Amino acid sequence: MKKASKIDFITYEEMLELAAVGAKVLHLRCVEYARRFNVPIHVRSSFSQEEGTWVLSAQGVAEAFKEGKLVEQPIISGVAADIKDAKITVVGVPDKPGEAAAIFRALADAKVNLDMIVQNVSSTATGRTDVTFTCPADSVSTAMEALNAARGTIDFESLNVDKEIAKVSLVGAGMRSHPGVSADFFTALANAGVNVEMISTSEIRISIVTRADLANTAVEALHTAFGLDSDGEAVVYAGTGR
Repeated sequence: MKKASKIDFITYEEMLELAAVGAKVLHLRCVEYARRFNVPIHVRSSFSQEEGTWVLSAQGVAEAFKEGKLVEQPIISGVAADIKDAKITVVGVPDKPGEAAAIFRALADAKVNLDMIVQNVSSTATGRTDVTFTCPADSVSTAMEALNAARGTIDFESLNVDKEIAKVSLVGAGMRSHPGVSADFFTALANAGVNVEMISTSEIRISIVTRADLANTAVEALHTAFGLDSDGEAVVYAGTGR
């Protein structure tokens, strides 16, 4: 993001969500350990003397606000996109107890990590439904093999795979207490011409699946809509690491 602005303070909870949805700033386990033992994390560049971003507990961020280190506590902390997922749809699953359990048991036994899951409303005429989920793109072959191997017990009609997807997520602890975030989120995407294929939410996150070639458009639209742009272009320091 050319206009990305620096975050001065962010909670462990928000950073965990951002790391999980593809922000690639900190490793998920790093943040988990810091939260467990309440260890502040200072994320900064080794090529500059400027202060970076502090990852703290919610109480720590609140104290920074009271001390005047933080001008205001933002509703939204960040936007992230991940284009390394794929979408698999199990078509024509009998709409009866145990079928979804059998699908996800087969995937669990094959050690396939799942993210977003959606089950469509069943057809009255056929009594069947479709179950769609996302997983890492490099797990697609394993997932397909596991489901096909279980076809004797899971009476589905076919499997559809879509690797040209992106997951775009909005993260912010302020979602809990500010109504209208979802409306602004989907309005921004609609105005940018981004179609939504799947939706998943938590208390502080909204994630959608869209076309991979629309990921940057979606991120830029959300950045602007939620006031995350800076006045100028972001400065990125890089080097050899030596």
